[in-house]
Amino acid sequence: MRNLVTDVPGVTVGNAHDARAATGVTVAVFDRSCAASVATLGGAPGDRAVTLLEPDMTRAVIDAVVLSGGSLYGLDAAGGASAVLCARGKGATFGGIVLPVAVQAILFDLMNGGEKDWLKKPVEHRPPYWDLGRDATLAAGAAFALGTAGAGYGATTANLKGGLGSASQRTKSGFIVGALAAVNAVGAATVGDSRHFWAAPYEQGDELGGHGFPAKVAPEALALRFKGQPAPATATTIAMVATDATLTKAECKRLAIMANDGLSRALRPVHAPNDGDTVFAVSTAYAGPGGETATLTELGAAAADCLARAVARGVYEATALPYATSLPDYRQRFGA
Repeated sequence: MRNLVTDVPGVTVGNAHDARAATGVTVAVFDRSCAASVATLGGAPGDRAVTLLEPDMTRAVIDAVVLSGGSLYGLDAAGGASAVLCARGKGATFGGIVLPVAVQAILFDLMNGGEKDWLKKPVEHRPPYWDLGRDATLAAGAAFALGTAGAGYGATTANLKGGLGSASQRTKSGFIVGALAAVNAVGAATVGDSRHFWAAPYEQGDELGGHGFPAKVAPEALALRFKGQPAPATATTIAMVATDATLTKAECKRLAIMANDGLSRALRPVHAPNDGDTVFAVSTAYAGPGGETATLTELGAAAADCLARAVARGVYEATALPYATSLPDYRQRFGA
């Protein structure tokens, strides 16, 4: 176990970024089409092909999940990912035409100091996201970078640099569950202005520095701090959980709903008007059925725990962007 979502059989992940623009893309690729669904609890989501993941929609499976910076411009990334998948013959075939399904969610990182040429001269410059989606898909493998990488490259939280995080665990019933998160939240991942993470109770080993949870949370640590005061909020956390348990699309929907609570365990505030908080849930079906009530409950609890840990790891592993106005990263602020 690498403590990554790629511990789930059938999942690979690739990152690509544009350092000058301070943005990037992360793509999770499945070695075979997978049942999936989604739960969105934030007030400002941006996505592509997400409605088809509802249980009453016809399409039953997907081929990739794309997480991207760039806000609505970033939706081009799924096109680049789809081109690679099509070239590999992945997806459904209709009349000899290969149609891969790469679902996507985006976060807003357009005001982080990077040079976004396409915003200044939209005719002369096109956004880089199609290319980043292609490159991230081509790079997909078992190992991938965390922190300031991929979709987390330009991400921030209310008080610290955000980033890309991942975590995994094995359930008591033997299934593997993993999570992947690009953390660009309206809120904060730390308890006030301390080194303690809200997700600390779920930490495994010293993946978050081993600092634990404070013995007592001081009232000032509960004082609300979030983006948008006074500058506009530039936010959205987007994520995916995956399991090797065999689930239907409806069962994946329940898994996504339960997993989204992991954001509540790791961020404060969460599900805000300018958050997206879109969480995909994917079944690679390498193991036996997981839809029995008790088993699905266990999978959902594990997915929420993994997602909470992934969010905190994304912040813990991040490095600050090289701009005078950039937020510090966790280790600059608190040490290792």
